[in-house]
Amino acid sequence: MHVFTGVADSPAAALRRAHEVYDAALAAHTAGLEIPGKQPDSWGARGLRPGWQMEWPAATAGLWNNPVSWTTRSDFAL
Repeated sequence: MHVFTGVADSPAAALRRAHEVYDAALAAHTAGLEIPGKQPDSWGARGLRPGWQMEWPAATAGLWNNPVSWTTRSDFAL
C-alpha cells in the first residue's frame, strides 16, 4: 500500500501531487537517501514499497475522515 497525504482542491490535483510526491520519494530511496517527510504544502509519502509499481490510471483520491479523531462527528455524547 502507498499512502499519500496532503491538501488539494480537487481529486485531479490530489492525484497529480501524489504522483509528484511518489516520484520524489522513490528518487530519494533509489539514491540511498531518507524519504522526505511532509513538504511545505502539507504533502508527504508513507508506506513506500520499493519494487512495487504504481498503477496511476487506477489511482483514486477522496476526502479522508479519521475514524479515531476527536473531531469526528458522532451521535454519541461525551
